[in-house]
Amino acid sequence: MPSPIRVAILGATGAVGTELLELLASRNFPLADLKLLASPRSAGKTLEFQGEKLPIQVVDGSAFKDCDLVLASAGGSTSKRWAEEITKAGAVMVDNSSAFRMVPEVPLVVPEINPEAAQNHQGIIANPNCTTILMGVAIYPLHQIQPIQRIVVATYQSASGAGAMAMEEVKHQSRDILAGKTPQAEILPYPLAFNLFPHNSPITDNHYCEEEMKMVQETRKIFAAEEIRITATCVRVPVLRAHSEAVNLEFATPFPVDLAKTAIAKAPGVKLVEDWQKNYFPMPIDATGQDDVLVGRIRQDISHPNGLDLWLCGDQIRKGAALNAVQIAELLVERGWL
Repeated sequence: MPSPIRVAILGATGAVGTELLELLASRNFPLADLKLLASPRSAGKTLEFQGEKLPIQVVDGSAFKDCDLVLASAGGSTSKRWAEEITKAGAVMVDNSSAFRMVPEVPLVVPEINPEAAQNHQGIIANPNCTTILMGVAIYPLHQIQPIQRIVVATYQSASGAGAMAMEEVKHQSRDILAGKTPQAEILPYPLAFNLFPHNSPITDNHYCEEEMKMVQETRKIFAAEEIRITATCVRVPVLRAHSEAVNLEFATPFPVDLAKTAIAKAPGVKLVEDWQKNYFPMPIDATGQDDVLVGRIRQDISHPNGLDLWLCGDQIRKGAALNAVQIAELLVERGWL
């Protein structure tokens, strides 16, 4: 058994933070001590963990003393603010923000794809973007058989990607619309209930939004394949939790559909969900709360002899964020890389 370690959760009261807490308990993570850290507005609150009420501590310069590992999910500015304090204290930070993902010396890790990259950390390991993780786990088994040359992906991203408050906002908007009232948007830029809109991250100079460019850049880094051509269109949809993606893959030669199904069915972290007679394929409602990424509707691209299409759904808070972070932590403990 690995030796228990001292863990802090930075951003413990958020949607991902509370999921991290649940996963540490359900997966029997070897804990010697657990600190819950958040902003001053959470001071005095408690969160339950394995039957105990743990106090929320306000994060400050001394918060990371006596920590071996910090699971950070409080946003990029917070991660940048405290990264040096964390590493100086001798702890490893697994960061769920975008702050360090594309820094060359920071490993960007999905344990089912590139676990060995975690060994080379210099105190910080980045957790990829949710849509990148979900797609990567689903398509990497195929890339191992025959390198993917091009990816065209459209995402259908739930409110959970914008946090717990966005999920509550969609609920309130739905009630207002059904009551004949005008829905109000405060967390997201536009009403999402009974609506959808292109992803609300900032537009870059090439007219792709930041979320789309994350998928492009992060997938190449995780796969160690800068040559893959990738284009993405990211859309926010009125689903509370779990993202969906329509993915088109192009290979150098034809990729048999049956081989793709077999590879995905055997791969870790994914589950093949297909019932062609009932037209039943992965749905967000089924993926919610699940560890596995659900993959189905795998079919030959009729427009290209070397193309495959597939559909996937995955829990954005779980595998798209908290679970991947905990799996990285487990990897560090099991292999002695802390």
